[in-house]
Amino acid sequence: MKIYSVGIGPGDKNLLTPAAIKAINESSVIVAYTPYLDYIIDLIADKKIINTGMKKERERAALAFEAASSGDIVSVISSGDSGIYGMAPLLWEMKMELNSDIVLEVIPGISSMFDAAAKLGAPLGHDFCAVSLSDLLTPWKIIEKRIRVAAMADFVTAVYNPVSKGRFWQLMRLKDIFLEHRDPSTPVGIARQTARSGEDIRVVTLGNMQSDMADMFTLLIIGNSQSFACGNNMITPRGYYSTEIISEDSKGRTIMNESFRNILSEIDFTGKSLQHKWVALHCIHTTADFNMNNLLEITSDAVLVLHQLFHSGKPPVVITDVTMVTKGIRKSAADALGMQIKCYLDDPDVTDLAASKNITRTQAGIQLAVEENPHAVFVFGNAPTALMELVSLIRKGKAQPSGVIAAPVGFVNVEESKWQLKYGCPQVPAVIINGRKGGSNVAATIVNAILSWGEAVDMHPGMGL
Repeated sequence: MKIYSVGIGPGDKNLLTPAAIKAINESSVIVAYTPYLDYIIDLIADKKIINTGMKKERERAALAFEAASSGDIVSVISSGDSGIYGMAPLLWEMKMELNSDIVLEVIPGISSMFDAAAKLGAPLGHDFCAVSLSDLLTPWKIIEKRIRVAAMADFVTAVYNPVSKGRFWQLMRLKDIFLEHRDPSTPVGIARQTARSGEDIRVVTLGNMQSDMADMFTLLIIGNSQSFACGNNMITPRGYYSTEIISEDSKGRTIMNESFRNILSEIDFTGKSLQHKWVALHCIHTTADFNMNNLLEITSDAVLVLHQLFHSGKPPVVITDVTMVTKGIRKSAADALGMQIKCYLDDPDVTDLAASKNITRTQAGIQLAVEENPHAVFVFGNAPTALMELVSLIRKGKAQPSGVIAAPVGFVNVEESKWQLKYGCPQVPAVIINGRKGGSNVAATIVNAILSWGEAVDMHPGMGL
């Protein structure tokens, strides 16, 4: 008394395993969904055949136990692997329900997912999962929840049962969910009738995928954020090349790249420009404050404009309100561009000027800086009074800064200083950290983000570390 749950592979006889052939040969009774018999017809000529149509899985399982209890050895046939959307789970459930002492053995088979993956190239090279869009046995709400989690977690995702006559919209709903988390250029492998007559294998993009490209005989493989297409092949890297590339970076740059990857996995930049994303990542990396994404504001393409000026061969002088900002700007990057970074706070003339005018030293420093460098890039990471002084000088026509980094921090006049810049000097390219937050470290990291803007497309931060 024994039942084999046999996976016969996707259809090609060359993919039928020796273990599956042995189990079928040992069996006197074959239980199967009728179309599957064609794939093993040469092995079952002398067998008793019990076959049914679609949606008769429980009936087939019951007939298998009935035959086995009479002393027969029974093979219950599934396509692919019987444990993947096949008969094996049902047979185990029924064995427990019947409290049966019939021996049940699962014979593994080659899944259509793996056959399709082999013919596509190597799309399952990293973490992957599978989801079936059939809602005959699973409510759609549960299926959609699983789709969303797979998309969010960046799994390569195999999609079974994508389309049928009555299931025409679910694949497009899946597409919408994945597009919330994947680029439209993400490759999608489409394998129809894999390892069977009429086989068709092709690669499209997620953005171009349509429901009429699939049917009930189709399996899809949606790539992750690292997957790429090569002709009609699809590859998901395991990471061997990227590990070698990252290892060429300094330790500091390696850590920064890992930090950026962690941030990107936890925050949604949907609708944000690359300039915003790049600067926000630097600010969050520096502060561990995800709200920086909401506080950051960039006007007049300031990142692009200032990057071009810094790399022009004649970079503008950078003026900071406090010396701590100058310490945070990457010296190697600035020196390579021939940049001058100045802070007037400790200049003897500043002390005298502040005393004579009864103003703060940072205000006096900005007055002196504007006299010497009216077209400088001004960077504020501490003193709102200094930023307000610059705004006053701009509006009087005494200062024409190339750009402003506005990240003073505190509780008195901080928000107001930023509003004065934003609304009083709208013509000045600016990067602003709205609200009370900011700081010298934030101001410096914004400058570093601008200096390294050329790394933004490849998302490979850390120039100069």
